[in-house]
Amino acid sequence: MKLKNTLLFLGLSLHLSCATVATKTQSAAEERYSFTIDLTQVKDDMVQVTMQAPDIKQDEVIYNMPKIVPGTYSVSDFGKFVTEFQAVDDKGNPLPVEKLDNNRWRITNATNLDRVTYWINDSFDAAKREDVLFEPGGTNIEEGKNFLLNTFGFIGYFDGMKQMPYELTITKPQGFYGSTPLKAVSSTATSDTYLVPNYVELADSPLMYNKPDTTVLNLGETEVLVSVYSPTGRVTSKPIADNIQDILEAQRSYLGGTLPVDKYAFLIYVPEKPGKSGSYGALEHSNSSVYYLPEMPEDRFNSTMRDVAAHEFFHIVTPLSIQSEEIHNFDFINPKMSKHLWLYEGVTEYFASHVQVYEGLIPLEEYLEKLRENIYTSRDYYNDTVAFTEMSAKVLDQYEKEYGNVYQKGALIGMALDILLREQSGGKRGLRDLMQDLSKTYGKGRPFKDDELFDKIAELTYPEIRTFFARHVEGPEPLPLQSLFQKVGIRYEPESVQMVNSYGGFVPGYDKEADKIIVAETDEMDDFGKQMGFKEGDQLLSFNDQGITPLNIREIIGEELQQAKPGSPITITVGRKDAKGVVKPKKLTGKVTQIKREVLHVLEPMEQPTEQQLQLRAAWLNNNVQ
Repeated sequence: MKLKNTLLFLGLSLHLSCATVATKTQSAAEERYSFTIDLTQVKDDMVQVTMQAPDIKQDEVIYNMPKIVPGTYSVSDFGKFVTEFQAVDDKGNPLPVEKLDNNRWRITNATNLDRVTYWINDSFDAAKREDVLFEPGGTNIEEGKNFLLNTFGFIGYFDGMKQMPYELTITKPQGFYGSTPLKAVSSTATSDTYLVPNYVELADSPLMYNKPDTTVLNLGETEVLVSVYSPTGRVTSKPIADNIQDILEAQRSYLGGTLPVDKYAFLIYVPEKPGKSGSYGALEHSNSSVYYLPEMPEDRFNSTMRDVAAHEFFHIVTPLSIQSEEIHNFDFINPKMSKHLWLYEGVTEYFASHVQVYEGLIPLEEYLEKLRENIYTSRDYYNDTVAFTEMSAKVLDQYEKEYGNVYQKGALIGMALDILLREQSGGKRGLRDLMQDLSKTYGKGRPFKDDELFDKIAELTYPEIRTFFARHVEGPEPLPLQSLFQKVGIRYEPESVQMVNSYGGFVPGYDKEADKIIVAETDEMDDFGKQMGFKEGDQLLSFNDQGITPLNIREIIGEELQQAKPGSPITITVGRKDAKGVVKPKKLTGKVTQIKREVLHVLEPMEQPTEQQLQLRAAWLNNNVQ
């Protein structure tokens, strides 16, 4: 999940080294890929990958690196980072290899294949702009410092052999620790070995190696690892773990007290400077999530981490417990996308916000503001008339720019289903109950067919739910937000005029050097701004003797100023340059002045809701707000 925008994303002791390679003595029943990634011999920011091949029964075989991986919904072409690809027999003689395209190599005389070796470059340092990837879905090789191993960036598979087990050994530098959702079957000071049942699960299992900074949380029967790599050392795992523990506990309670995973890993990379993609965010996996977040003031970092972690952690439900055939049998070269991104990303995003109000972590007003942001963004930045299932199925090409709506309208689809299910069941059942029922019907190893899901949900719930899907998810009709919110005693107005206290109407800006909010433009400044005497370039220093910072400006304008009585005196101190260019404080005085403001997508509790509306709202929000 990008912050600008937002992925879906998952060893038998192996004693291999670059000098010694075991010969094939496995029986057919024991056939597996045996991979070694050597992190101790870095060459030009590259590491070597060695694969002891399973038994190949045909003369030609094609080795694939992923073109696209689950959850990214964009082309990555990980084969572009491969160099010096070689295939040899058990005597070390080279076999013919032909590179077919960016991601595929054809090996002939393959019945004699013993092993494959190649070197991998990382995406963090991609030399070409077109090779740059969203960092949480990329790879990093920093000798002696950090190795971020999204496995799909290092390891591939042979055609027709994705379901074969993988044995993965990581040869690691002294003192390095491997953070991962995987459980090692063998671990020493110099290597770790993991056994994974197939390629899809391997690709869903990232690893991060560096000197450890880890904290473990125990959530019931689930062990949660928080692992941080921060080059400056200013961001550490313990405060992050303390910060997210209550929301993870709330999610466990929300899911009925138990979680569907034994181990979960938060892998957090905090760079010193922005990455080449220019984005920050996270990539989800079934048992883990990878984060690429900048250093920022502690309260902002905590808030960002909580919101993103709440979303990513809920992916333990989708796709781990509920998955389509397109995910279960993912084609890493030419994928067919599922029609149900509303389920994977939308319901996950809905749960991430809803759990916070349901479990009493945030008040109703804050939750309604989150929903308002979903509505505003989905209707003002995306096409609200395209059928959501069509957008999902064609998100790799035709509707690539609409992908971000899965976190906006997708979340609103989840909210709509929750309210409708509560209404139909008299408040007894909601969306969480439906997800639990679906996980019993489908789940890991039992994928659903895309075209059958809506009918199955209707079978498990009510005919009215099937009608909702037909009109508002398969069809182009916008969500019936006014009627939905009315059911739970919430007033929704797409457009409204309100009287608010003016801040001056100037265009604000940011002075990076001074770390101050400034008056950037005054062309459209209102009467209050003119009365106060704001000038372009003024630094906002204080409001009624309360210091103004980039972190509290929204609170001051949105709360402190709005609570002031119209006509009451107000003092705003600005920093203004004198004739010599020296910034000096200057007090501006005036009276609080109200103006009319057009407000979009107003959400607020009704003044006189009916008893039925209050009861349904209480069921929807767990009696935590009235």
